[in-house]
Amino acid sequence: MNTLEWSDALVLGFEPMDLVHREFVALLGQAQRATDAQLPSAWSEVIDHTAQRFERENQWMRKTHFTGATDHMLQHRVVLNLLRDGLAMTRRGELSPVREMAQELATWFVKHNQSLDAALAMHLRGQADSPHRRLPV
Repeated sequence: MNTLEWSDALVLGFEPMDLVHREFVALLGQAQRATDAQLPSAWSEVIDHTAQRFERENQWMRKTHFTGATDHMLQHRVVLNLLRDGLAMTRRGELSPVREMAQELATWFVKHNQSLDAALAMHLRGQADSPHRRLPV
């Protein structure tokens, strides 16, 4: 199993996002390496962190009128719902599908980070550089 690890390829150049993404990668890595007994708790931590991260990004998109917000927020909603389905599976003892989900989440994150999040980070950097805008952080 390939465990997701933080690398320079994931850096977006917007520190509030990069910091939270580093935390996410660490939590997902813990879930990927978790024993069967640890997986439900580790998966729950991934979900809690992801929900907070998504809400923060959603707030940034709404407050700065990010043009790609609708699609980006929809993807957040879909992914979070799937992760919550995975938590229900862990509670029923269905761990194998959740381990597979962790692998898929790692792959999804890299693609999401390098596309939708990269565009958002560029937008937010522009907002932060504007003398007339105050970036919500």
